[in-house]
Amino acid sequence: MPVDFDHSPAIPAIKRLYLFDIDGTLITSGGAGENSFRDAVIEVCGGDAALEGVNFAGNTDTGIAREVLLAAGMEPSQENIMALLDAYLGKLADRIHLHQGKLLPGIIPLLERLKERPDCRLALLTGNLARGAEVKLSHYGVWNYFAFGAYADDHHVRNELGPVAMARALEDHGEEFTPDQIYVIGDTPRDIECGKAFGAVTVAVSTGKYSREELASHHPDILFDDLSDVDAVLALIAPEI
Repeated sequence: MPVDFDHSPAIPAIKRLYLFDIDGTLITSGGAGENSFRDAVIEVCGGDAALEGVNFAGNTDTGIAREVLLAAGMEPSQENIMALLDAYLGKLADRIHLHQGKLLPGIIPLLERLKERPDCRLALLTGNLARGAEVKLSHYGVWNYFAFGAYADDHHVRNELGPVAMARALEDHGEEFTPDQIYVIGDTPRDIECGKAFGAVTVAVSTGKYSREELASHHPDILFDDLSDVDAVLALIAPEI
């Protein structure tokens, strides 16, 4: 009997790109990041008064550096910004081992499950400098899950980083994603705003400094208390066809 082959075209799998924030979303560094920045500001600016009122949550390292230098009465020139950030990175590399940070609930199982999926890509969208991101995530054993990222090196305004991530996926990895295929996952209102700025799906998680109610007031598309129930998380952000 002849075999009846189905010659109908295969339906391509839906691709999705997951852009993870770092601090408060993947990890808490136990204060290593903020204390390293404070040490750097004292070294470069002669004191830490310029940090008063600066909100680190969801900000970019380059944005913070510009704010601090202006508050200290110093020109936010490229030279001064790099001097401050180089000092910060050096201190972070020393401090990261001294603080009681941790991976946040569900992170390893979630990354493992997403990594196994041929339709899912993992990357970073973070206010950290690329080197700072590597220091933090390498210390907690998750740096190698992420193929690429958009970082504070790319722009000091967080809302500009979404298009950077899209361009990097295409230019460096040959994969094109439309905004509706991209999930921005973070713990601050700035993460939600950043995702909305380029039309991505916004996923908020209240494992950082903001409560569920505070995050809900910014109307993310999806909101979790944490990412510990991996099956429930995947059902909403990575449903299988």
